[in-house]
Amino acid sequence: MTAHTPHRDTDRETVPFWFDPLCPWSWITSRWLLEVEHVRPVRADWRIMSLAHLNLVQRHGEGLSDDYRALMARAWGPVRVCAAASEHSGHSILGPLYTALGTRVHQQRRRDDPTVITEALSEVGLPDSLATAALNPELDQVIIASHNEAFNAVGLDVGTPVLRVRDTTLFGPVMTPTPRGETAGRLWDGLVLVAGTEGFYELKRTRSRDVKPSFE
Repeated sequence: MTAHTPHRDTDRETVPFWFDPLCPWSWITSRWLLEVEHVRPVRADWRIMSLAHLNLVQRHGEGLSDDYRALMARAWGPVRVCAAASEHSGHSILGPLYTALGTRVHQQRRRDDPTVITEALSEVGLPDSLATAALNPELDQVIIASHNEAFNAVGLDVGTPVLRVRDTTLFGPVMTPTPRGETAGRLWDGLVLVAGTEGFYELKRTRSRDVKPSFE
């Protein structure tokens, strides 16, 4: 077996990936895409979307429990902070900030801990003052513009994660736990294959209620 030769950044294919920091399934898929970066010539391009906008506005809150509505109302906060961070330090900060937030929210299971945002900002070298963006609705139009870029292409009958493979925007892949190494690479190869097939639209199986996101 030969050692893996790292790909040069100039050789890598850019893969736009839209995330909401609170979505556990997006988190798992995002960690898979980072694994793919090690074994295939790709590079994630992190972009923001809003589960709150999707579920409460575009879908009019249909079928949501009171608890989930409350969660969606709170979901604006972290993604607003991501938007503010991007305005402050540039688009490239989104990947590190997403990792810092997601590690605390999902890996450490601290979704309701108010210190998560300031800790994550500090970890990536951003000022704590950006945490106030969580309550600033003036950032929502920036978020919605990025959100619409994804959902105008993929449609409203899906959720997150959303990514673009070349010219095809797709919901998924949804999986648990995160595939690692060459297993991650083979999944990427399959995604490229189906995305490049003219007329391909859907491939899905029902997820039973006892399947929970695993952050291994």
